[in-house]
Amino acid sequence: MTRLLEIACFSYEAALCAAKAGAHRIELCHNYCVGGLTPLKEDILKLRKELNIPLHVIIRPREGNFVYTEQELDHMKHDIAFCRDHDVQGIVFGVLTDQNTIDTEMNKTLLSLCEGMSTTFHRAIDACADYDASLETLVSLGFKRVLTSGGEATVMEGTGKIKQAQKKWGHKIIILPGGGIRSGNLKNIANETECREFHSAAIKAGSEMPSEKEIQTMLRLLGNQDV
Repeated sequence: MTRLLEIACFSYEAALCAAKAGAHRIELCHNYCVGGLTPLKEDILKLRKELNIPLHVIIRPREGNFVYTEQELDHMKHDIAFCRDHDVQGIVFGVLTDQNTIDTEMNKTLLSLCEGMSTTFHRAIDACADYDASLETLVSLGFKRVLTSGGEATVMEGTGKIKQAQKKWGHKIIILPGGGIRSGNLKNIANETECREFHSAAIKAGSEMPSEKEIQTMLRLLGNQDV
């Protein structure tokens, strides 16, 4: 079974570092301290020219919750269109209602702008009131994958829910565990959940740059012997 490692990167330089270390895919964000916001357009353009692995871009206009104003949603639409027009391979986003449910209509509208791109619903899923019902909604909307810590603060705490989600929904949507994954816990998480894709920032304390050594260790743990 092939297992894939996605690295969350918070700058142009971080993305190049992760790619050099052997990451299978980059999730490009900005501002690590608030969990990742929409990155700079100039970084997107440079990385599209320089990366030879898929680039997925987070579309999140501000920190805080995932209930957006019409103006914020307009910004998201424009950012998605920019990525589509510049052949970005994937988009990562998520919109909730003020009742902490999936905003079906708004996510459907944003998905309609993502033609030709892979779509990931991000960890807004972990803020939803009903985790399993929310996964069912994402499947019905047609998201390709969902980034999740199992409704908990970290994957280690949410492993049980992720395992259940993979068993119930994994044939219809890619369950992408993310939130606190590092080399010290990856093997147990992979074996327990039986997921095929994993998400990590691969950083060490006090830095926002990924560690090449950490990435390569995780790749070996996932069975990639050529690193």
